[in-house]
Amino acid sequence: MDRKISVGPVVEMLGDEMARVIWAPIKEKLILPYLDITLYTYDLALENRDKTDDKITIEAAEAIKKYYVGIKCSTITPDENRTQQLKLKKTLKSPNTTIRNILGGTLFREPITCGNIPRTISRWEKPIVIGRHAYGDEYDATEFLIPDEGTLTLSFVSTDEKEAIEHVIHKFEGPGIALSMYNTDESITGFAHCSFKYALLRNMPLYLSTRGDSLKTYDGRFKDIFEEIYKKHYKKDFEAAKISYEHLTHHEMIAYAMKSVGGFVWACKNYEGGIRSYVINQVFGSLALSTSVLLCLDGKTVQTEASHGTVPRHYRLYQQGKETSTNPIGTIFAWTRGLLQRAKLDNNHQLKKFAETLEKVCINTVESGYMTKDLAICQLGIADVARKDYMETFEFLDKLADNLRKVWSCIVNKNYRLEI
Repeated sequence: MDRKISVGPVVEMLGDEMARVIWAPIKEKLILPYLDITLYTYDLALENRDKTDDKITIEAAEAIKKYYVGIKCSTITPDENRTQQLKLKKTLKSPNTTIRNILGGTLFREPITCGNIPRTISRWEKPIVIGRHAYGDEYDATEFLIPDEGTLTLSFVSTDEKEAIEHVIHKFEGPGIALSMYNTDESITGFAHCSFKYALLRNMPLYLSTRGDSLKTYDGRFKDIFEEIYKKHYKKDFEAAKISYEHLTHHEMIAYAMKSVGGFVWACKNYEGGIRSYVINQVFGSLALSTSVLLCLDGKTVQTEASHGTVPRHYRLYQQGKETSTNPIGTIFAWTRGLLQRAKLDNNHQLKKFAETLEKVCINTVESGYMTKDLAICQLGIADVARKDYMETFEFLDKLADNLRKVWSCIVNKNYRLEI
């Protein structure tokens, strides 16, 4: 192997189940042979989070703030049943939520496109990037059962008690349900800045969609803050880049998206962003063919991860010694997108070239007919897929490693004509 590329500090976060199983060979076969990288490793496996009372997650987030780049393996967020089953001290919060609460920022998810993987919506030629405002709203709502008839009110009292607001929401004549949620100007402002920065970074038009037609005050606040920040801070840059910004209601945005060829950033509130990112990634083929990048307000700090979770069903097969066909591309792109940010921060052209090459190797390998079962099903349909049509987990990783070795050797030796 030729001399390795020197790389600045990166925070590495280990995870759980099958995601953790594939993490090790990805690092050993696709990363470490080529990069002399300083890794600050934090083990966010469920058992270790429980052992440290989740302090390990907070330490990892603080390290990302210090070194600007974090690359995370998928982790488990246990429910009450899992907590009891594993005899955990308590039901732990989502590590992603903990990290986002410390770092702030906006989560951007984007499909990874392969030419031979069919899309459910064939006109989507270019990726659609979902920017999710991962704060407040439904995910931090207060909800409860209404036991009997009575009056539901919503009230606010300022800290100095000089201002009070109270509204009667509903007069119940019997049992029912109630929900209250919130957001803050500070968080929405950060969401707006991150969305505009990311659109400029990717040179893509930006759309914000809200329910401003029905939630005129709540969603209207998102609309107004975005518009104010756009005019004050980003309008000239967008015009210079020849890209646009527009607010649309949800139904207008969906109609536009269905008729478009893709190629834009779609800023969504918390719940809508989570749902739409999963739908769009499935349209493009598989959750394993997608990236997840948390971009912070400073425009420098990022945390990357795969979107597909820990793949527990495959992990159970792996534990039993049975064959698995787990797609590692989303996890590989977590590494490459983190490394691309490190390259940008350090003006490291070699690292940028390597990360871009690794991404192309993954896509070219699939387009050459080598793939995992999930992608073979996309091509052929579940009823027609045979074992000869796909590779098992480690066989596919070895194929990627072999192709990367050949391609990178040609790049280093200035011979670019090699085909996979």
